[in-house]
Amino acid sequence: MIDNKKILELIKKKGLDKFQDDILNDLEISTSEFIKNKLKEYSNKNRIVKNDNKKISFPAKEILSEVEIKKLPKWVRDDIDNAMIIGESKNVIQTSNGKKYHLKNPLNDLSGGEWTFFLNSVINTRYTTNGDDSFAHHIRKIHPSPKPPQLMEEIIRFFTKENELVLDYFMGVGGTLLGSSLSNRKAIGIDLEKKYVEAYKEASKYLNLKEQTTIIGDSIEILKNPTLLKNEIGNNKFSLILIDPPYGDMMARPKTGEAVKNGKDTSATPFTTLSNDLGNMSWDKFRDIFKESIVNSSKLLKNKGHIVVFIKDMQPKDNELNLLHADLIRDLSSIENISYLGTKIWADQGVNLYPYGYPYAYVSNQIHQYILIFKKVQND
Repeated sequence: MIDNKKILELIKKKGLDKFQDDILNDLEISTSEFIKNKLKEYSNKNRIVKNDNKKISFPAKEILSEVEIKKLPKWVRDDIDNAMIIGESKNVIQTSNGKKYHLKNPLNDLSGGEWTFFLNSVINTRYTTNGDDSFAHHIRKIHPSPKPPQLMEEIIRFFTKENELVLDYFMGVGGTLLGSSLSNRKAIGIDLEKKYVEAYKEASKYLNLKEQTTIIGDSIEILKNPTLLKNEIGNNKFSLILIDPPYGDMMARPKTGEAVKNGKDTSATPFTTLSNDLGNMSWDKFRDIFKESIVNSSKLLKNKGHIVVFIKDMQPKDNELNLLHADLIRDLSSIENISYLGTKIWADQGVNLYPYGYPYAYVSNQIHQYILIFKKVQND
């Protein structure tokens, strides 16, 4: 129940009294829209339940063997006494809360509803950078572009099952590794810069999460002769390669935009000052070396495993379109056995907006990044 009195007290505490009517009006509109969407959501759930009730069903423990039950996701096993196999095909198991899992799902441990939700091509987030919900951002912020562990966890949960292997060979401060620990997966991270790896370890300890395997070194060279990685994984292979590579020398350039407008330091913030850091290379050189890294890393990827790459475009300049994501899609799609599946757009609503170009020209506030999804398509 919404308590207007408390809302008014909060508005006053924040010193926003003059905006009181606008805030209350926006809140009323948002609440009405939220209720409408929730009613639609539960109406759909009710329809599905009614349809399910018409289907033939069997107690799961009467249909499945102990071996089959052990292979089920934990959330299904925990409710196995109440779970039902529904439908004549006997391929779908439903828990007492209505969640369904397809018994022939080789990709992940998600319910059908969770699978469908992930397929949305746009991810809108507003992750906090303060407090417990920031996942140790105060430690990880030493990196120029730390990825939110919550976002990485979502991606990992879709493209892997519990205890499967994830590789991030541009690990930075370990967003992928933290996401792997949150989802009970195993991960290996590689980075050139020791201080980033140490920051990851500190964050992992702070969050009381299992520390994943890390390697300090040049991932490009390690992937050329992956003996070190093979020693870590044995006869296993990675199910997912999840990487946020440095975008050529983008971070090594002086800052513009927000920094200039606010009188902040406009100095470049490269990931490292090392010459073999991809973040200090031209875009063309980066593309060649990055493509080679995908060729080499995919040899350690299981058949039908996935490669997920974060990339952000630069602003167009003169005759340069700077569609970096399109360049990478073309480059990686030309690799034998690698198939491009599609793109998700991550809109980071926590990014501040500024009137770039005002009042003369359109200059985009780029709050989004592209998440490119590829799949290994040939048997080993």
